[in-house]
Amino acid sequence: MAISLSSLKRRSDRKPPRMLVYGTAGVGKTTLGMNAPKPVFLQTEESEVDVPTFGLLRTYDEIMESIASLYGEEHDFQTVVIDSLDWLEPLIWRETCRANGWANIESAGFGKGYVAALDQWRTMLDGFNALRDERNMGVIMLAHCEIKRFDSPETEPYDRYQIKLQTRASALVQEHVDCVLFANYRVSTVKSDLGFNKKAVRGVGAGDRLLYTNERPAFLAKNRYSLPDSLPLDWASLSAALPFYNQAAAPALAAE
Repeated sequence: MAISLSSLKRRSDRKPPRMLVYGTAGVGKTTLGMNAPKPVFLQTEESEVDVPTFGLLRTYDEIMESIASLYGEEHDFQTVVIDSLDWLEPLIWRETCRANGWANIESAGFGKGYVAALDQWRTMLDGFNALRDERNMGVIMLAHCEIKRFDSPETEPYDRYQIKLQTRASALVQEHVDCVLFANYRVSTVKSDLGFNKKAVRGVGAGDRLLYTNERPAFLAKNRYSLPDSLPLDWASLSAALPFYNQAAAPALAAE
């Protein structure tokens, strides 16, 4: 197709967001997905969800068949939720090993298996992009977190929360989404004087759950929508801040 000025589009033509929400166990990631508009779940781990689901998907092919059915069949779902990416990853490794005749993902040596697995990741992400671009569906990917050492070029290494995925896969998914949101409880610390020049530090909190939207030393996060640094962990608060769901008050899309 020839490029011309008639092909220009305005920002009001926004598409549904692609989000990766990761966080601590039991914080409410699945509940957030269940409260999204007309969700359908692609489950790779056992969890109780009171919304339509394909059931437990045990192979990479079943994941792709589920995406294909949402793309090709008539339905009124508005959001696809995958729960969770870190339980999906072994299915991707298994498919990569099958395709290459490997006993396990380490068989290729020197990390080559993880590089080869990126082809399956890309195919799946392309499927989600097709649902977003051509079926107008929002995409929410859920994942657990882990605490890993972060090697900063500017400071001494330090620990922080990161997505529980192999490093290359994590980077690829982050590139494909519009938001990486970290879900955690609000925690503060209190120092207690134990006497004899000894102090104890303990964490306290009232159970408040937050979504963090911008990267900090303690965790990975990003967004393309100029979101506030944190939001309550509930769909009403998140959707009110996202341009697609609140177009009247939508800010300009932040530069990537």
